[in-house]
Amino acid sequence: MSVRIRDVTLRDGLQLTGKPLPTERKVRLVRELLALGVEQIEVGSMARPDLVPAVADTLEVVAALSPQERDRCWVWVATPRHVERAAAAGVTRFQYCFSASDSHNRANIGRDTETSIAAMPDAIAAARAVDGRVQLCIATSFTCPFEGEVPIERLRAILDDERTAGASDVVICDTLGQAHPAGVRERVAIAAEQRPEAGLVFHGHDTWGAGVANALAAVDAGADTVDGALGGLGGCPFAPGASGNTATEDLAFALRPAWSSPDAFATLVRLGEEVTASLEEPDRARVLGGARSEQARAFAWTLRG
Repeated sequence: MSVRIRDVTLRDGLQLTGKPLPTERKVRLVRELLALGVEQIEVGSMARPDLVPAVADTLEVVAALSPQERDRCWVWVATPRHVERAAAAGVTRFQYCFSASDSHNRANIGRDTETSIAAMPDAIAAARAVDGRVQLCIATSFTCPFEGEVPIERLRAILDDERTAGASDVVICDTLGQAHPAGVRERVAIAAEQRPEAGLVFHGHDTWGAGVANALAAVDAGADTVDGALGGLGGCPFAPGASGNTATEDLAFALRPAWSSPDAFATLVRLGEEVTASLEEPDRARVLGGARSEQARAFAWTLRG
């Protein structure tokens, strides 16, 4: 099965950075990634700008993109009103997110999980009014920073709830990066079994060093898309203990999507280096040491210059 990579640098990747990325640089980054062949991009969020200032210009970024570019870009939403506002700006791809655990949903969105689920049919209706698509994004699908391990029955119940039907894709999120490959395989397989009509996305973090292994396990279990951020940027401001996303560069090297040639990989690595340097953040891509090795020049994936 061919796997796609969705780059989430411009949403999840920027949530904990100390410096902002200028709007014009965000627009240029979208175009650079799309030109490389990256299939999808999470371009921003409708979260409150006072709580997540790094994404306050999301609708400005959207406005600068063409309809064809926007068709490959997703925006994070948590309420029907978010969908309506984003739709008015031209968004047609909405990632409707809530947490499997009530404690994290209250910290992240300000309501319990049931309230978020109850509002999802209205969010889907608002998206359909503009011929849009909605993803069911389940944060803390594995563990919660406040409650510990999330019971697998909780995930089953959300997937089985008729109010979440109508989503084009299901996104299973290892929000804290505490999952392991066997656990990822189990829970992604459940989503594949319960929602066979939907696409399946795995969103992982590399907190415990298992980001790529977990992505591979997710693909084995039926995921057709995996999320990553340049340089391993990211983390949730409302999830203590979470670190950056699995690096897009690491996923491109390990999964080898159709566009990931040595030349494209080199460009991706350089983009990660540039973006992290401009934000004054460390580049945590694990491939960086090998890609920049002076002793491995015979290997085609080693960067030249």
